[in-house]
Amino acid sequence: MRVYTLIFVAIWTLASCQKLGEYNPAGLPVEGVLTDKAGLEGAINGCYTDLYFFHGKVDLIGPTEAGTDSWVNVGNNDIGLLLYNNTLNTTTGTVRVIWNGLYSLVNYCNTAINYSKNVKGYASQAELDAKIAEAYFIRAYANFNLVEQFGNVTLSKTSAAEGSVELSPVRNTEAEFYDSIISDLKFACEHLPYTQSLRGRVSKKAAYGLLAKVYLQRTRLGEKETYARLALETAEQLINNAATFRCALYLSDASRSGFSKLWDGANNKTNTESLFLQAIDPTSGLNPEQYNRGRTRQYYLPELGGRGAEWGTRETSVLYGRANSRYYKPSKYLLTTIFEPQENTPDTRFKETFTYKFYANANKTITAAMATAYRKDPSVVGKVILGTTAPYTSPFLPVTTQLEEETNMTNDQGLAVFTPNWTIDETTKSKLPYLIADPSDLFDTGTGNYKTTAQIPANYPNLINIYPAMRKFSSKPFAYTNQYWMGDIPIIRLGDIYLVAAEAALYLNNQAKATDYVNTIRKRAAQTSRESEITVTPNQVTLDFLVNERARELTGEHWRWYDLKRMGKLTKSYLQSTNPIVSVDFNESRHTVRPIPQSFLDAISNAADYGSNGY
Repeated sequence: MRVYTLIFVAIWTLASCQKLGEYNPAGLPVEGVLTDKAGLEGAINGCYTDLYFFHGKVDLIGPTEAGTDSWVNVGNNDIGLLLYNNTLNTTTGTVRVIWNGLYSLVNYCNTAINYSKNVKGYASQAELDAKIAEAYFIRAYANFNLVEQFGNVTLSKTSAAEGSVELSPVRNTEAEFYDSIISDLKFACEHLPYTQSLRGRVSKKAAYGLLAKVYLQRTRLGEKETYARLALETAEQLINNAATFRCALYLSDASRSGFSKLWDGANNKTNTESLFLQAIDPTSGLNPEQYNRGRTRQYYLPELGGRGAEWGTRETSVLYGRANSRYYKPSKYLLTTIFEPQENTPDTRFKETFTYKFYANANKTITAAMATAYRKDPSVVGKVILGTTAPYTSPFLPVTTQLEEETNMTNDQGLAVFTPNWTIDETTKSKLPYLIADPSDLFDTGTGNYKTTAQIPANYPNLINIYPAMRKFSSKPFAYTNQYWMGDIPIIRLGDIYLVAAEAALYLNNQAKATDYVNTIRKRAAQTSRESEITVTPNQVTLDFLVNERARELTGEHWRWYDLKRMGKLTKSYLQSTNPIVSVDFNESRHTVRPIPQSFLDAISNAADYGSNGY
């Protein structure tokens, strides 16, 4: 196996040294810094830092969620990743960001790992191994994303700090990537502690969780039964020993589903289901970029200014986010097939995944002009949608904020915009004193795509940008400003691992076991009184069922593109049947990997041989 320090990594050397600078006041070379405990732990801190620029920001959404069955573009932001058109090319900015960021993570980890053998100050080899295992885990995570995004690129195991730069890199196979990832994770599983004193530091549960997911993803390269068995065994280590690993699913009770508890802000900083998370300091802002965190929510918002503002919402809301930088809206397939389009479904996951009720900021009186423009019954004219904004003091944040949903909430007195995933008949809609946009307002019945302006009948309002908003990373106690949300972000969680086990069991023809794991997840999505309505039988648990079940559970959590790729659904025919607008330019010979950034190709001497991944 050939491994290299890539040319672009040299660009990051200065940044690496800057991150180590606080441990290097004398300006010593890296090998002088990384000889003691403080220096090594500073290097490992650097390994975590770049994770903050993937989760809670925009750059990882497009590569992992767009171009699937789930989302449609709003405007032209990340449109190449969403639609696979010719704007997805070697100069695409988001692709360059994730390429550079992932290889930067690898470089920081290589630096820590390769210099650790000379470090003094640890009481034992076991103590040193426990610390360096964090770098092995993060390197595995970065390489996993690299190989899934870019395919058979170059596997790097040396550090730019060692001064070796390869100007003519050679690609490694995807199997070689996976061998390295698995080796790193085995080391992490063996040496990481069960608990860490700092929230967000990786522990054994993170390593076992990622290893289970890696084994399952490896099935797409062949040896399916072997790797499915390894995935199942590893997942069951976590599931069957959850107390030892200090993790647990949230379980349902008579009043709330476990899924609701999972996303409750009160549980965010002590979440028992998170195996690997991005920890955010909400009180002192001791984060990379301080309080500039948690901006994911704003990219999924509907038009809360414009149409929404006419009914009382505001474009920039601390609670909902800033609705003037919208990128993604849910597909018809996501809203009405993956999630059951019924008001009274026992499955609470739609209502916990999406905000579909938006409340007024200030009082809004419905006028005759509004009633005419929005085809409302005259009976609603003169009714007042009550403002719901009032001061809110979070137990976690150092500020008091003004939030909607703090007053006038009885009987939805302040409801301004309602975006259900079920259809309401026109007569009923006309008599309800708020703006309603349901699937019949959004989607063309013939194609399943969002309506075009030309398809909207005369005298009907254009509501195609009034839709439910993904809400998983937006719980109220951490709403800091209209951009910043200060909650922790789960990257891998236990519910995912149950579905990993189910899929692996299905590949091993053990449908009974697969069904048991699926039903555990489905039961905790309902209140206990309705569990029997949501369970499934073994003959229902097919691969197609699991494709949708993973979306019901994990929508918006940065796994969808990888899931479709592994499960054989990243194909033109599947996209045509689920999210047709995404399928138009999709080319299976090219679009299952991303383009190699032009900035990298320009820096190496063998760009023609290395290739651009067909772009």
